[in-house]
Amino acid sequence: MTHAKPVFSDRRLVMSALPQSPWANQMVLNPGVIRDPQTDRLHMLFRATGSGQPDGQSPSPGWGYPIYLGYAYSDDSGASWHIDDERPALSPKLATARDELLTTDLWGRPCVDFANGCIEDPRLFWFDGQCHLIVACRVFPPGPYWIVDDPMQCAPSWVRDASHGLGRAVKDNVTVNLLYRVDLHALASRQYDRAFSYVTHLTDPEHGENRDVLLFPRPIVIGGQPKIVCLHRPWESHHFPGGSASMKPSIWYSVADSLDELATGKASHRLLVEPILDWEDNRIGASAPPVEIAPGRWLVSYHGKQDARAGYTQSVLIVEEDDEAGLIVRHRCAERLLVPRESWEMPSKFKTPCLFVTALLAEAGRPWQVFYGAADERVGMAACDGEELLRRAERYDARGCLVGGVAETPKRGRLVAAP
Repeated sequence: MTHAKPVFSDRRLVMSALPQSPWANQMVLNPGVIRDPQTDRLHMLFRATGSGQPDGQSPSPGWGYPIYLGYAYSDDSGASWHIDDERPALSPKLATARDELLTTDLWGRPCVDFANGCIEDPRLFWFDGQCHLIVACRVFPPGPYWIVDDPMQCAPSWVRDASHGLGRAVKDNVTVNLLYRVDLHALASRQYDRAFSYVTHLTDPEHGENRDVLLFPRPIVIGGQPKIVCLHRPWESHHFPGGSASMKPSIWYSVADSLDELATGKASHRLLVEPILDWEDNRIGASAPPVEIAPGRWLVSYHGKQDARAGYTQSVLIVEEDDEAGLIVRHRCAERLLVPRESWEMPSKFKTPCLFVTALLAEAGRPWQVFYGAADERVGMAACDGEELLRRAERYDARGCLVGGVAETPKRGRLVAAP
């Protein structure tokens, strides 16, 4: 299957590791990007890892390679970027004592400081008229995970005793997703201590590892009531209705009356879509924040991982709101729309190909843009033909079959060719 017109073009390397910055001298990746409507500035937060700390000191023994968020901005819609390479915008505290691992949420309630060890994969978006940020966090740094994939390699020995009462976030160092409010004026002024206000955590660490968490930017009416809706990708699906221990990591959504209920038993959870295509064989998850393309109709970018050799592919879903059913997938693009192609997108430290979209600017009257992590080491961006992207998605039904008869869903054993 071939198409004359590519969806993505003009791919550009935006940022590589910052050798002069000890906290970002290993890799920078997975950017969150948003436009300030008042100034027209693009603000970027990017994930950064280095062999040292912002003060130039080496990490404490066993605490190598903390993960930070750095800041950059562009006043020409991404043609050039100004990077703050002096200090991170948001840093983990890196505490080791039990009492130091506690903080409070927006409502003043005590909770574990889930961002104590690492803050990664930022997604910036508008919610309730304010800029917000979702980040995936761990209580302890994951260490040099590209060498040794063990999330506990930097955890102090006392956490293995569950009697500390702090749960799996501490005992197993599982990823928990946090929500912050962002003051863009303070961010632009590099007043980082004022730029971020912690709101709450969005996933329950007792349900295990959970990533690719994205809020819909406004309430969605379900059962006649406006609800907060959040996409997520749990590793342990058996905790949710209809899930099982054998289910491959899939895209779910949680529904609650308020933000602070999303990680509690008051939220309900429903399966949105699970892997069915070859290039999704290992897992799927949401990528950039959902975009409303028509009233009640949403574009959801998502990724699939086939295996360690083929790596990650980016594609899209079109989802519609339904008062009774909640969210319904109408179209599932079966094509591999965005895969590594440029030399700087190819694997280096990591051997698995990975092109990971974390921001999609779909703005009326402007060319669409995607921003992504390339090879888990760099930041890239590409122009996107929005109309072609939607046309491509609408060629397929909810199961990834061509609309109109001939099923061209990829069968086990072959891949759809990338445009």
